[in-house]
Amino acid sequence: MNTGAGTVRAVGIDRLTDTAGIHPLRLPAPVCGPAQVVLGVEAVAVNHVDTFVRSGVYATELDFPVAVGRDAVGTIEAVGASVTGLQVGQRAWTNSLGFAGRPGATAERVAVEAERIYPLPAGVDPVTAAAALHPCTTAALAVQRHGNPDPGDSVYIAGGAGQVGSAAIVLAVAGGARVLASASAEDAHYCRGFGAGTVLDYRDPDLVARLAQAAPEGLDVQIDTAGHNDLAAAVKLAAPRGRIVLLAGPGTEAVLPVGQLYMRDASLRGFAISNATVAELADAANTVNTLLATGAWAPRQVDLGSFNDAGWAQARLESGQNRGTRIVLQPEARP
Repeated sequence: MNTGAGTVRAVGIDRLTDTAGIHPLRLPAPVCGPAQVVLGVEAVAVNHVDTFVRSGVYATELDFPVAVGRDAVGTIEAVGASVTGLQVGQRAWTNSLGFAGRPGATAERVAVEAERIYPLPAGVDPVTAAAALHPCTTAALAVQRHGNPDPGDSVYIAGGAGQVGSAAIVLAVAGGARVLASASAEDAHYCRGFGAGTVLDYRDPDLVARLAQAAPEGLDVQIDTAGHNDLAAAVKLAAPRGRIVLLAGPGTEAVLPVGQLYMRDASLRGFAISNATVAELADAANTVNTLLATGAWAPRQVDLGSFNDAGWAQARLESGQNRGTRIVLQPEARP
């Protein structure tokens, strides 16, 4: 079933490129397959991972020309014949677009596999939701699947005042963990507001010693959202059978004290959200919807732009000018 003849307006790329290669596109109007829905896009988030896909840092299948972006919130406009549980007119979201051969999010309408789309809780603002999807999903995967702390475990979140880091604090605290975090001194109160019991200055030259003092039994889970990936320090701080979770810093290299790692039965896990399975993303989506519905986490600041600002937005992320702020793009009014 086609949502309509002709084309849709989009913003994307014709090849792997820098941000100057992002430009307006006209793409074929999406066709709704039997196991798909067509989403009328209302809000698209801009993420660092989008820059990795667009530039080729993260190698993935792209069907050029392709719209950029993966996270979208909108209204379902068509439902495939085999789809159940979703209906036309329902607000929904997805975080699976723009890679692995799937169309990108920065388009007026897009066809999405129904297994990769999730209902938006009633009353949640689409812009706020779009801004929250990537950090909350990443935090859910990091804490609940890869870190998997037990109640009472000591969990250290490096970069606790960041988008992913602060969401990870919320989830670890909700699971009954004792949370330690690092952040700038001026952001310590922000981390404590989410339940972190110990917040240390990441610039402190004695940070490792202070962490060891704060958790003398060792850290059961360490999640580095900042991408520093100091594995020598992480292994030193790990509790017996501690888990070290890495999810940022694609260009970093580190020395791993292998002997110390295996002699304390510790483990090192890295993950990229792009590699998460459909089942893992669905589990994380339940957590994300709970955070959205309860308001337990929200972005500190959201900057709004139009689809045509996609190049500017990605350049802003790459330059490091966007700390603490999420960028959400919305389509221009249809002529």
